[in-house]
Amino acid sequence: MNDHLSLAEARRIALAAQGFGAPRPERADGRHLQRTIGRLGLHQIDSVNVLARAHYLPAFSRLGGYDRSLLDRAAWGRPRERRLFEYWAHEASLLPLSLHPLLRWRMARADRGEAGYQGIRVFAGERRPEAMRVLDRIREEGPLSASDFERSRTGWWEWSESKRMLEWLFWAGRITTATRRPSFERVYDLAERVIPAEISTLPTPDEAEAQRRLVELSARALGVATSIELRDYFRLRPADAARAIAALVEQGTLRPVRIPGWTAAFLHKDARRPRRIEARALLAPFDPLVWERARTERLFGFRYRIEIYTPAEKRRYGYYVLPFLLGERLVGRVDLKGDRATSSLLVHAVHLEPDAPPETRDELAQELQAIAAWLGLERIVVSTA
Repeated sequence: MNDHLSLAEARRIALAAQGFGAPRPERADGRHLQRTIGRLGLHQIDSVNVLARAHYLPAFSRLGGYDRSLLDRAAWGRPRERRLFEYWAHEASLLPLSLHPLLRWRMARADRGEAGYQGIRVFAGERRPEAMRVLDRIREEGPLSASDFERSRTGWWEWSESKRMLEWLFWAGRITTATRRPSFERVYDLAERVIPAEISTLPTPDEAEAQRRLVELSARALGVATSIELRDYFRLRPADAARAIAALVEQGTLRPVRIPGWTAAFLHKDARRPRRIEARALLAPFDPLVWERARTERLFGFRYRIEIYTPAEKRRYGYYVLPFLLGERLVGRVDLKGDRATSSLLVHAVHLEPDAPPETRDELAQELQAIAAWLGLERIVVSTA
């Protein structure tokens, strides 16, 4: 029999699953960071650096000020420090090393030309020998970036041939990111020289088992979700996700639930059902709480779009806008920029929701002070335009 949840209950379940509601630690350390990434399953990577790179922000939203070098070392540090690896999950992502076996089926599909961007699949077939020569050069010379192979005059979206080969090798799991340069350019190395032996030698589950485990992880991270949302978390194909969801329902891990205004939804059997959530956080555009925009609108009545690629004159809220979570609601959005040259957090615009509570501005001011301190910015400059 289906459970019935109110929208408010679903919202609290989702917030708790995402790590909101508990007090932030006085001093966040590597264990807090590891637990946060384990709870979420991944941190999405994005190259935009207007405020801070996207992969740093979800942990700040949940933990408050933490040392970003902890994340750098976990992702790109010395072998004994590594806890994360880069691969395609939701999008380009940092993931716990324990998930490597669960994504090998995707690597195998890419190796066969069945996954990855259409423009790189050719290297799985007739142009494989060219890509193998790129792989051999990395094997012989050590870690290399795309710019080490070819200096292209085209824009970043018009990939050079060597970049396309590297991306196919990356999708196929033959190489991964050894480190990142200050420009954030990937430096690639052989996967076997980056992924620890204790991970690379773990058994490879079959596709169905791996996909079930990924959907189960998605369900834990979301608390309650539709089939589309469960599939979207790790970007599974509809048929693969449907089989995984059906199996998880049959074994009792997922329970069908009804929520007003939703299509069929599923509740993870271990999801917390708090009576109240006290939270305060600025959320990155790529935070898993808000990255699925239709879910954000259903849960919070909050329509959110990122306007980075919208012409300036057509933007409604700003260039890099962060939703503001207060209590159990999204109560506003803030257009922010970190100006390193003047050591300033620039607040270009603040837009509050019509029903934002009276304390919203004071709470937002405290959160802006917290994020400025975390980023090492000395002042907050609020635009009066």
